[in-house]
Amino acid sequence: MIECALGMLSLSLLVTFAACNAPPVPLDDILIEKTFVPEQCVRAVKVGDFVRYHYIGTFPDGKKFDSSYDRGSTYNVFVGKKQLIEGMDKALVGMCVNERSLVKIPPHLAYGKKGYTDIIPPDSILHFDVLLLDVWNPDDGVQINTYYTPPTCTRKVEVSDFVRYHYNGTLLDGTLFDSSHTRLRTYDTYVGIGWLIAGMDQGLLGMCVGERRIITMPPSLGYGENGDGSDIPGQASLVFDVVLLDLHNPRDGITVTNQVVPESCTRKTVVGDFVRYHYNGSLLDGTFFDSSYSRNHTYDTYVGQGYVIAGMDEGLLGVCIGERRTVIIPPHLAYGEEGTGSKIPGSAVLVFDIDMIDFHNPSDNTEVTVTYKPEECVKLTKKGDFIKYHYNGTLLDGTLIDSTHGYGKTYNVVLGANQVVPGMEDGLMDMCVGEKRRLIIPPHLAYGERGVTDQVPGSAVMLFDVELMEIEDGLPEGYMFIWNDEVPPGLFAEIDKNNNGELEPSEFTDYIMQQVTDGKGRLAPGFDPYRIIENMFSNQDRNGDGKVTEDEFKLKADEAPHDEL
Repeated sequence: MIECALGMLSLSLLVTFAACNAPPVPLDDILIEKTFVPEQCVRAVKVGDFVRYHYIGTFPDGKKFDSSYDRGSTYNVFVGKKQLIEGMDKALVGMCVNERSLVKIPPHLAYGKKGYTDIIPPDSILHFDVLLLDVWNPDDGVQINTYYTPPTCTRKVEVSDFVRYHYNGTLLDGTLFDSSHTRLRTYDTYVGIGWLIAGMDQGLLGMCVGERRIITMPPSLGYGENGDGSDIPGQASLVFDVVLLDLHNPRDGITVTNQVVPESCTRKTVVGDFVRYHYNGSLLDGTFFDSSYSRNHTYDTYVGQGYVIAGMDEGLLGVCIGERRTVIIPPHLAYGEEGTGSKIPGSAVLVFDIDMIDFHNPSDNTEVTVTYKPEECVKLTKKGDFIKYHYNGTLLDGTLIDSTHGYGKTYNVVLGANQVVPGMEDGLMDMCVGEKRRLIIPPHLAYGERGVTDQVPGSAVMLFDVELMEIEDGLPEGYMFIWNDEVPPGLFAEIDKNNNGELEPSEFTDYIMQQVTDGKGRLAPGFDPYRIIENMFSNQDRNGDGKVTEDEFKLKADEAPHDEL
């Protein structure tokens, strides 16, 4: 009685039973008990559809007479075309993928009075435990469900484009058969030229980078009647969950988008220029791979001479200082099919956000711009002059390097004495007191490739705003001391105060310093006077014995040039 009650309870919604001891009521039609119904049913079986399903066939007493599981293969057939017993043809209509049903079929809708060989006796009621795994129709095409669209889409996949995408591939019942994610590598291929199964060739068209879509295809557009020989059975519908990461065409060149262009741009980069720029590098899907900012150092290189990838060589041309631009580079102008290993995959499109810090050409000279010139400008600086000036020194991007105004005093140098960088020497020539100039000095005339540690980057163009405050005339070239009047007669004797016929260093120094004090002579300005006099004495001391005799003593006009009398 307990077993009977349980049986009645399980079938209570389908059939009315008589008392437990009464014979079963004959079936006039099939009876279906749905033992599992999926939450979603995108599509139900219709007449004319092709299905793949598993089943276990038993008699009412539970004895099994057949099973697709035992054969290790689904049963694949068209529905409603008399390829099945009539009861199964009816039972499959309306089923959803992953739905499971217990189907009871009376004899007249099964094998009737004849039965089936020695397996199915005549007039047998048949029970089938059916699990539907797949359904499609010969009229089906590719079905696309886009479930994420990126905010911006400047370009969509077209025939002959090369794409990189990730995917999960499943059968219609959700069974995973392949995934690019598990291989940690995108699938890279051309679209629309037969390198893919037909359904994927169609399903990828029109996608944007970053878009996610589910592509469902019938076996005729997948792996057909035979499957792939391993994970994909014959006549299987396929479902691909795809995210597109990259897209380009072999005909593509670089794409340049200007983000920030300075108001004034007197010069743009050309082939052969040396540039310093910052960049952020990412893949087309936004994956970051490199940045000069993270190294706190610009990328410094020549343009148009093959020192960088071809796309960057091109993308760096025609750029102004201070300009920011985005350069999109296809792989054949970047790192090609091989990529760079860990950071840049093969066949990857690269996106560089560039900020041009400065550039110059090895042939550049100092660029001088007069920003103010006094009305009276007669006396001009020349080589040898001792000058005093103020300056503000910056990089071309405005970064302050140094300023005399911060020290509250001028910078003082002798022009032509290599006391400042060559470009500054050039920029301070032929300048009058009160004049203001802006000097742009290329690195080879400034601080070169090394720069100044923690102050001036290597290969940096310098900008100086200078104002000349004072000029003191220098001496003629080659002279460190000159007479303001005629040279005194008997000069040697005049210096030789003790009349011993030899000049001591102290005698020589005291005499020259006295001439300067009395205004009779002048030392080269901007240098230590005692060092000058020491050098003058050394030049007169021909034999190096620390004394100068009258034979050794000569005026500059009487001999080859020396920095002496």
